[in-house]
Amino acid sequence: MSRVSKDDQKVTSFVEVGSTGLTRFGGWVNEEWLKDLQGIRGIKAYKEMRDNSAVVGAILFAIKMLIRQVSWRVEAAGTTRQDEEAKAFLESCIEDMETSWHDLITEILSMLPFGWAWHEEVYKRRMGDSRDPSLKSKYDDGRIGWRKIPLRAQETFWQWRFADDGSGDVTHLLQQPPPDYRIREIPKEKSLLFRTESNKNNPEGRSILRNAYRSYYFSKNIEEIEAIGIERDLAGLPYAQVPPEILRPNATPEQKATAAAIQRMVTSIRRDRMEGVVYPGEEDGKGNKTGYKLSLLTTGGRRNFDTTAIIQRYEQRIAMTAMADFILIGHEKVGSFALNSSKTELFAVALGAFIDLIRDEFNTNAVPRLFRLNTFQGLTGLPTLQHGDVETPDLAELGAYVQALSGAQMPLFPDEQLENYLRQAAHWPKKPEGELAPKPKVEDTAQAGDDEVIDAKKFAKWLVEVRKELEA
Repeated sequence: MSRVSKDDQKVTSFVEVGSTGLTRFGGWVNEEWLKDLQGIRGIKAYKEMRDNSAVVGAILFAIKMLIRQVSWRVEAAGTTRQDEEAKAFLESCIEDMETSWHDLITEILSMLPFGWAWHEEVYKRRMGDSRDPSLKSKYDDGRIGWRKIPLRAQETFWQWRFADDGSGDVTHLLQQPPPDYRIREIPKEKSLLFRTESNKNNPEGRSILRNAYRSYYFSKNIEEIEAIGIERDLAGLPYAQVPPEILRPNATPEQKATAAAIQRMVTSIRRDRMEGVVYPGEEDGKGNKTGYKLSLLTTGGRRNFDTTAIIQRYEQRIAMTAMADFILIGHEKVGSFALNSSKTELFAVALGAFIDLIRDEFNTNAVPRLFRLNTFQGLTGLPTLQHGDVETPDLAELGAYVQALSGAQMPLFPDEQLENYLRQAAHWPKKPEGELAPKPKVEDTAQAGDDEVIDAKKFAKWLVEVRKELEA
């Protein structure tokens, strides 16, 4: 048995030996086993679901509106003057782009139906009110800031370019956008890749509509069949009998034209303002059969399937895949307020995870790149982007919680951060600085011996316990 030297072990520890196992061929990922959802076909299918399905549209609209109202802030890495300057600089870059921050977040959320969203970072030198878009800014400090971070639409995707070291990391996106449809190669070093998940380091992530595709497929087909039946508004299937000679292969051109005209007439029979059929009689004036007959095939009763219930079942499953089935509560006259509340809380938790993905991509890639282009000395660390909660806390529950803490002798006020948080939860303005009372100093209340000092909080708690014993 061969032995591995210590030097070889050290080298092996820093070398990536294995692989993620991502199934790909050239620049195309082949993780999807359903052909209709592979590559460009999958992008078109998800785009159809997003644009045509009422339930999918309602889900995505709810997600966008809830995430758009989430507040964002910049937190400094430390308390030094340099850290505060870096924080102010990052805040200024966010508000100094050509598009608003909330519009950028909305474009990033296109990763939800497609699984991924590629955004290219475009910088500018901040030179004040210049006519040159690459220099125009609200600031004239000469620093490098974001001009825009635009989306590279998923439907313009051509292929991926992966690293040659076998790691499976994406190095470039190749797209073929209109109007010239010229292939453009965008490097990852100046881009942000947002994904719903990163299993196997797959650059395409996974669409939140993937598990809803089967239900969408069946509901769409059933709706089309239902619509055709309503359009026809007939109790059966129209059919025509014609002389056999006009259907024979050796029929004359006139006979073939007659057969084609009758076929078009039968397939276009429906109830609308153009309804009506001009058709030869079954007998001529002398009582001879003409060979032509128009009639309906009927079942003599109603269909055994309730298409409304079937379609509702598939729509419910579509909403369930995104944990958004609460949007259907009330439409079916079922469901309680408590059930609706618990479902919306679960939905809010899921949205919070998506916002975390966006935050992490900015803090991991966008912010460090921005500060590498600028000079800041003596920083404790880089500032970071942070976000608020998706769902506003219930004021009644929050008030009961604060009251319970107060009843347990927990000192809450005065506290500037706590008071501002409670004001924000109630959508009240922050209290102006300087109006908050200073925190009280804990003073010694008793002495036991010469050196031992009793803590005032513990002493007050002991008094409360003694009082309860005496009252008992």
